[in-house]
Amino acid sequence: MNAKDDAQRRVLELLWKDARRPARGPRRGLTMERIVAAAIRIAETEGLAALSMRRVAVELGVGTASLYTYLPGKAELEALMADSIGADDPLPDDWPGDWRAKLEAWARNDHEGYRKHPWVLQLVATVAAPGPNLLRWMDSALRVLEGTGLTEAEKMAVVESVDAYVRGQARLSLDTRELSADEVRERDAALGELVDFRPYPALVATVRAGVSPYAGDQFEFGLRLLLDGVETLIASKRASTS
Repeated sequence: MNAKDDAQRRVLELLWKDARRPARGPRRGLTMERIVAAAIRIAETEGLAALSMRRVAVELGVGTASLYTYLPGKAELEALMADSIGADDPLPDDWPGDWRAKLEAWARNDHEGYRKHPWVLQLVATVAAPGPNLLRWMDSALRVLEGTGLTEAEKMAVVESVDAYVRGQARLSLDTRELSADEVRERDAALGELVDFRPYPALVATVRAGVSPYAGDQFEFGLRLLLDGVETLIASKRASTS
């Protein structure tokens, strides 16, 4: 087993073993839950780049060395943070309605969450360790598609496709939002002076129609298009077995 495998195992052990929370820690009142909560507060207020073991220790009013008796380092802390995110949100199968209504509600909820908490999108993109909450969420998402006639592989593909779409759209909207309205106007004015748009007639027609890249209504359009495809697949499979 190489060093990378060892590190992955340490993360998984921390996520899954009850022993990850010492019954009696070196400091009274310091728990893994408090450590993770402090780390999330820092990410929420200062951004993920500000997160470090030392910064968490300052937040908790303890020495940095105290934290290392609870977890090996920042990578393990980030894995715990990633697994705790959204733990109190409704699971995909908790939403009302049929499979499509549930997937729509889950997608919108996650998309809004990523937009409100950009650091979450950054964190989940770098942490691959499956913890208890992630597996609970995945199991719920797959249950949404029970009774649709989809194969197990198709169910997983649908869940992963919707999840990837939501994350991708959230990332695009956040990238676009980083420019202020004044900056957008200045950029567009400069482009108007510097670029001959005649070779791009389709783009010109789109812009003149008032289309704004990565607008919220485009998220809804794309989601509808994706789920329309799933619905067509389900209908075709049901027709073939009738």
